[in-house]
Amino acid sequence: MPEHESVRRLRARAQALAGGAREASAEAVVRRVFAVQAQDATAADLGIRVRGRDLTARAVRTAYEQERSIVRNWFLRGTLHTVPSDDAPWVLRLLSPRILAAAGRRYRQLGLGDDLRQRADRLVRRVLAAHGPLTRAELTEHLTTLGVPPDGQAPFHLIRHAALTGILCHGPQRAGEATYVLLDDWLPATGRLRWEGDDALAELARRYLAAHAPATSEDFAAWSGLPLTWARRAWRTLAESGVITEYGARTVLAGRVEELPGPSDAPDVRLLPAYDDYLIGYRTRELSVPALHQARVWPGGGLIRPTVIADGLAVATWTRGPGSRSVQVDAFAPVPPQIEQGIDAEREAVVDFLRPTT
Repeated sequence: MPEHESVRRLRARAQALAGGAREASAEAVVRRVFAVQAQDATAADLGIRVRGRDLTARAVRTAYEQERSIVRNWFLRGTLHTVPSDDAPWVLRLLSPRILAAAGRRYRQLGLGDDLRQRADRLVRRVLAAHGPLTRAELTEHLTTLGVPPDGQAPFHLIRHAALTGILCHGPQRAGEATYVLLDDWLPATGRLRWEGDDALAELARRYLAAHAPATSEDFAAWSGLPLTWARRAWRTLAESGVITEYGARTVLAGRVEELPGPSDAPDVRLLPAYDDYLIGYRTRELSVPALHQARVWPGGGLIRPTVIADGLAVATWTRGPGSRSVQVDAFAPVPPQIEQGIDAEREAVVDFLRPTT
């Protein structure tokens, strides 16, 4: 088969999005893909659903709040992601210094000097220890005692600063609203994985390839938000230890490439949520979305629409109807009956997943 088709299908299968690959639990999904885009909480839940087998919204919430095996916080590129809980501390230590440095100009614009940020960190730690979990509005009310204006972006940036410095993370939802908790209290104390320095960098690159290969160091840099020089250093480390091998112009983990079967008469159809990592986990997008239709997936303004893929190739976008009781699909072109059947099955699964439970 053409190289671009084999690369696309290998990537989709690595993401548990093709070839019938699905995981049995929310934790298993997140461990497989390592990081689920999560700036939209519902989209993150749907991103876990689409890679799982018969997962319910309640099962996803249980993984977050009872098992605490997965956690939502600011990680890659300084944006919200869901990652395995035992990976959160070392990933944060690796990524946060550069994210905080990049935020320096914004802190100055908002009048959030070093002293104020440190006092806010201490306050957040103290009030969460005494009163947590707390919502953003509740934390903001406490921050006003430091002279922080409640309106505008200052409270958000101070809360995010506390997250990036390892003080807090997202905790349980309260009436559908996110709350924050102390990271060290919330995450399981045992089994936390630990890597430092270049070992952490190489491990992050290995995790990326496990979930995204075939890929390049440029893809890893775009996904992680780290400099390309760092990405290339990680590639050298992995190559020297025999962890990676070439796949055409791209890289895969050694021993991880399976022989792909030929195209099936019944394509594997999935409904990806908005902002899904499969669509943004690479430097370029031409392998997953036909060039003619990319503007329908990326219409501008930072929006990435929910997308229908068949064997990893985008064939449509979709939207939720009123009250999440229906799903409307807007196909790029007429689709064959086999894909239409897959869309119908996925549409029903999404509606069931979003149906309120009592």
